[in-house]
Amino acid sequence: LFFFPPGSPYQPVIEALGSYPQKKFYNVSKLGGAKYDTLPYSIRVLFESSIRNCDGFLVKETDAMNILDWKTKQNNVEVPFCPARVVLQDFTGIPAMVDFAAMREAVRNAGGDPMKVNPACPTDLTVDHSLQIDFSKCAIQNAPNPGGGDSQKPMAKLSPLKAQPRKLPCRGQTGCKGPCSAGDSSRNSGQFSAQIENTPILCPFHLQPVPEPETVLKNQEMEFGRNRERLQFFKWSSKVFKNISIIPPETGMAHQVNLEYVSRVVFEVKDFLYPDSVVGTDSHTTMVNGLGILGWGVGGIETEAVMLGMPVTLTLPEVVGCELTGTASPLATSIDIVLSITKHLRQADVAGKFVEFFGSGVSQLSVADRTTIANMCPEYGAILSFFPVDNVTLKHLKHTGFDKAKLEVMEAYLKAVKLFRNDESSSREPEYSQVVQISLSSIIPYVSGPKRSQDRVAVNNMKSDFQACLNEKSGVKGFQIAVEKQNDIVPVQYEGNEYKLSHGCIVIAAVISCTNNCNPSVMLAAGLLAKKAVEAGLVVKPYIRTSLSPGSGMVTHYLSSSGVLPYLSKLGFEVVGYGCSTCVGNTAPLPEAIRNAIKQGDIIACGVLSGTKNFEGRICDCVRANYLASPPLVVAYAIAGTVRIDFETEPLGTGFNGKSIYLRDIWPTRRELHTVEEECVISSMFKELKEKMEKGNKRWNLLEAPESTLFPWDLKSTYIRCPSFFDKLAKEPVSPQPIENAHVLLYLGDSVTTDHISPAGSIARSSAAAKYLTNKGLTPREFNSYGARRGNDAVMTRGTFANIKLLNKFIGKPAPKTIHFPSGQTLDVFEAAELYQKEGIPVIILAGRKYGLGSSRDWAAKGPFLLGVKAVLAESYEKVHKSQLIGIGIAPLQFLPGENPSILGLTGREQFSILFPPELSPGMTLDIKTSTGKVFSVIALFENDMEITLYKYGGSLNFVARRFL
Repeated sequence: LFFFPPGSPYQPVIEALGSYPQKKFYNVSKLGGAKYDTLPYSIRVLFESSIRNCDGFLVKETDAMNILDWKTKQNNVEVPFCPARVVLQDFTGIPAMVDFAAMREAVRNAGGDPMKVNPACPTDLTVDHSLQIDFSKCAIQNAPNPGGGDSQKPMAKLSPLKAQPRKLPCRGQTGCKGPCSAGDSSRNSGQFSAQIENTPILCPFHLQPVPEPETVLKNQEMEFGRNRERLQFFKWSSKVFKNISIIPPETGMAHQVNLEYVSRVVFEVKDFLYPDSVVGTDSHTTMVNGLGILGWGVGGIETEAVMLGMPVTLTLPEVVGCELTGTASPLATSIDIVLSITKHLRQADVAGKFVEFFGSGVSQLSVADRTTIANMCPEYGAILSFFPVDNVTLKHLKHTGFDKAKLEVMEAYLKAVKLFRNDESSSREPEYSQVVQISLSSIIPYVSGPKRSQDRVAVNNMKSDFQACLNEKSGVKGFQIAVEKQNDIVPVQYEGNEYKLSHGCIVIAAVISCTNNCNPSVMLAAGLLAKKAVEAGLVVKPYIRTSLSPGSGMVTHYLSSSGVLPYLSKLGFEVVGYGCSTCVGNTAPLPEAIRNAIKQGDIIACGVLSGTKNFEGRICDCVRANYLASPPLVVAYAIAGTVRIDFETEPLGTGFNGKSIYLRDIWPTRRELHTVEEECVISSMFKELKEKMEKGNKRWNLLEAPESTLFPWDLKSTYIRCPSFFDKLAKEPVSPQPIENAHVLLYLGDSVTTDHISPAGSIARSSAAAKYLTNKGLTPREFNSYGARRGNDAVMTRGTFANIKLLNKFIGKPAPKTIHFPSGQTLDVFEAAELYQKEGIPVIILAGRKYGLGSSRDWAAKGPFLLGVKAVLAESYEKVHKSQLIGIGIAPLQFLPGENPSILGLTGREQFSILFPPELSPGMTLDIKTSTGKVFSVIALFENDMEITLYKYGGSLNFVARRFL
């Protein structure tokens, strides 16, 4: 940790925290004065980090002052950032931990103490990317509800095995009160279909825990079997390395664990306080910005560098202030608000910038809303979307189990360094690069239909829009009903009572918790609305096919814990199963009397559901108009019984004492929703996650792993190998050696992506990696993927430039091939590189513009390094990849403006010699001489002294390793 570097010039601003004199912190607000007060909150976090980590080398005083002068320096300077922690998932975590294990080996061999090799930055590694769906069953339930009917599809068999799924274990078990049978519910004669979620598993009718289903157990068993070597390596890592926490399989996804368990908000190390911040290799890292934690995703090499105690560098970004004002429509759900804000930001051109939220409307957003918006950064291109900590955040943290005393210290500290947002404060808002204003009042709820999901209809226009559909010619929206027939009424007898069907009448209403509708707030809104409706005396007509398909046991769990499930059942929305149902056409047939009446009167009957698909006739062949709506609107329309209603002026129905009840009378407020969500749902979910984290799981606990200081490498392993990055580790670096008579390994064009360089998918049977694995005795079925084998440098090196779409100008067509010029052979890229290395001939790569585009991928730099590539010569680079090349020890060289191989008359078949001077400087020009006698100049793309130092040491791994000698 670098919170107290020796010789820091800013130690005089360390202070005690008010009422907590034992707590110390850097009072950065005193350093900046008025300038600090105008900084965006996110930039204040960068500034605090630069002050706390200032050591004169990795972080300089000029870096801190550049951040303080953000208003004039944005987009013009690069600054270092030392995050407080790192989050890894297992695919990107395995190569990082293998490198640490190899570093221990190299330090021991060089005479150092391997016990000193540990991550310098707190690191959490979640094993969540290993699970593959080898077994599945889709037990889709056609549960009629209410009013009878027993049509049901048979359960699908387990795949790939042919074993029949076991019977529902809940039936007859002593822990469940009464038999779990179809007849148990008076309003639902359907049977419960098998669940495939694992937290928690409940009998939907009695809400009692049931054993995990066969599919979950089998998939978990396959996961531990297939990945046993990798898991044993992770288990060893958790035992021997300090400052790292391994979160085992079956606990949760990286972004979930990052958000719900490992986030600190404020770090406290030996009574020293500083803001939580994080970089991670998971694409969902940005979610934590919804908690007021600065964080974003980076590549594997940058992450390793941070683990080793080095900063990441970024261009001081523009910060777009997003001002939320007004009050959202009472009918607008969280999903409406999130998607609307996302749409506004996409149109505001925030790509490559920070976004920061302020204004009175921010307090209306729950933490769930904020983290969802922050998580959707890729949708609108921002680096991150930051929500400063406020009272909403503190209330959320209280319900997630944060200790009261800790929360009090946290609040006091954040206020002391002016990182706490307060609507009631009279202090001025920060200054932003630009401001985007979004009025929550402008966000209105929509439904989609009646035939296509892309046809959106504002709820307040629903009645008039349906009328227009009746008038329009038959087509994508119209039904072409004659004017004189548009008000036809067809009487129908059902269960001893007479009802009247007309155009727009609702006959199917399904609450389905899939896709975005698994958000607790929208499902809870449906439940609270049902509660208020029942209490007001409203009912749903019995012929309407109502159903509730929660999607997972977790949804049932929080509907139950909040007390709303019985009210949904009272209106007919009973749990029918866990799986795709109504939206894929798996609804029970309508009662025969209703079907006959619809056909007899040529009635345009409607279905309303909270799913994702609503094509004409998909739900039921006699239901021609189908609308997608939020779960609470599905319940509301079911009560109204028609879509031809104006919720503002017309009542849903008549309640007790003949009183007209309007939708506004029973619609839950956002405050009510947030209260129930935090107190009933969030606290329950976090309690369960905490228990899982503390207990671990049986397979992980029983997994055996070595406890030796050095990892006992298995020479037969095809997953874990000691890489050769440290083969030339020495106490003192050597001056950059000249590259003499290098051949060109590949001559590439423009826009070569990291996926061209290091593919992450399946291993082709004809590839060099496949040949290696075959020689190790594996069959193609056992190859797994490049992503799963990132801990084996032999596989990953052979996979470098193995993309079948790679276009090498030497070959003239897409193929992972090149020419070995000394012999003239056309070979796999790996085979040619291997020959060059045996012959002692260095190689370089020629490329066009934008070399290294795409997602940051560590092996896109590591792979070429192990192939013997000494330099890349390109017209331009993707910035992150250029930094990764330096971080592994490859020189990134750039043609002078206006020059490229064609203009210079290069064929790529020449040999190239590059001389490095004893002392490099940022942006200096180097001369290259070819075997044909041509001499030309290039730019060495080292942008600062730190990059030059890393290159001299052979990359960041070797630079840090020498610290332990």
